[in-house]
Amino acid sequence: MRIALGSDHRGFALKEKLKAKLILAGYSVADFGTDSPEAADYPDFACRVAKAVTGRRAERGVLICGTGIGMSIAANRVRGVRAALCDTPRLARMSRRHNNANVLCIGSEVLTQKQALRILDAWLGERFEGGRHTRRVRKLESCL
Repeated sequence: MRIALGSDHRGFALKEKLKAKLILAGYSVADFGTDSPEAADYPDFACRVAKAVTGRRAERGVLICGTGIGMSIAANRVRGVRAALCDTPRLARMSRRHNNANVLCIGSEVLTQKQALRILDAWLGERFEGGRHTRRVRKLESCL
């Protein structure tokens, strides 16, 4: 599976940790920046990752900023993206199971590195249930 990663300056250090974990686990990773802890605008990276997912250059995306809020707002502006801000493994699993979330957003300043890794593992390990949830997810496109 190919994962698109992106962060702003506040999420840079955590992005680098998650990237190393993903590569070690055998995932293909496309890093869309930022490439340093220097100040950077989160919408730039959210847009790149979101478009990589909707353009099928990656199966899923992961975005990190200080709270995860800005990244989730920005990513969800791209048609076809279902970005979920998750702060627990349960929410990560449910975002995949019921909402078929294709982008995970996390906050580097609200989670420990260990918590973020558990959330990422939960999100990557879960499948979309389909069934009645398919109808609901399809309705999301009619909102745009």
